[in-house]
Amino acid sequence: MARKEIKLTDSIVTLRNLRRTDKYRMAEMANNKKVADNLRDAFPYPYTVADAQKFINTSIGQKPQQVFAIEYQGKYVGNIGLYKQDDIYSRSAELGYFIGEPYWNKGITTRAVKLICDYGFRELDIVRIYSGVFDFNHASQRVLEKCGFEREAVLRNAVIKNGQICDEIRYAKHITPQDYT
Repeated sequence: MARKEIKLTDSIVTLRNLRRTDKYRMAEMANNKKVADNLRDAFPYPYTVADAQKFINTSIGQKPQQVFAIEYQGKYVGNIGLYKQDDIYSRSAELGYFIGEPYWNKGITTRAVKLICDYGFRELDIVRIYSGVFDFNHASQRVLEKCGFEREAVLRNAVIKNGQICDEIRYAKHITPQDYT
C-alpha cells in the first residue's frame, strides 16, 4: 500500500514526505559541525549517507506522518519534525529541525516552523508544541519567538554539549482545542 503523500506549502517553503533519494542531499546538508553543534548528540557528526538512509527509513513508516523534508526553491534543505508524546503528555509534541548552513538567515526555518505547527494543531490532535534550545543558539530562539512560541523556562545546567555544561531554554506554543475545531 502506497503511503499518503503530504505536502504543506506557503508558496516559498514546502514541507513534504522524505524520499529515499533525499539521502545524498541530506548527508550534504547535515555533515556540518555548525549544524551538529546545535542538535542533540543523537545527531551524528560526521553525518554520512548511511546515517541519512537510516533516518529516512525510520521516518517513512510513520503513522501519522511527523517528520518532513524542508524544500526551498525546489531543493531539499533540511528536516523538521513534530514528535507526539504519550501517556499524560499525549496532547503535546516536541518540535525539532535542522537546515543546511547555506540556507541560514533566509527566513526558511521560520516559514517551516509555522507550516508544521499549523499541521500539528490541525492534524495531530495536539494542543501544545514545545522545543528545547541550547542557550547559545540565539538564531533558533529568534525563530521560535517569531512563530509565537513563548519562553517557558530556563533549565539551568541541564545539558552537556561538546563537553560544556549549558542551559536549555524551553519554548512552547499552545492553543485551545476550540481554535482548530
